[in-house]
Amino acid sequence: MTQAILIITNFPDNESAATLARELIDMRLAACVNILSACTSIYRWQDKTESAKELPVFIKTQQKHYNRVEQIINAIHPYELPEIITVPVTDGLPAYLQWIIDETS
Repeated sequence: MTQAILIITNFPDNESAATLARELIDMRLAACVNILSACTSIYRWQDKTESAKELPVFIKTQQKHYNRVEQIINAIHPYELPEIITVPVTDGLPAYLQWIIDETS
């Protein structure tokens, strides 16, 4: 079976997160994109401890689309080094996993 994945990123504002979500859905590179409520991220950047309000973004897609999704995130994202991580979906409701495959094929 085709591998479903969850791609996680963060955006500093709703407008850029929604732009990404609409583009990925319109291009059938994602079945669903969740834009979550703002959170506070504390991280180390260029030898300093930083803090930022960010919106977590969850992208449900297939492994075969990862490279293209990464390119689009990098093109839209305002950060020099955006968080882009992938979590393999090893199990789930079969009908939902099939829906991800159907919507991104």
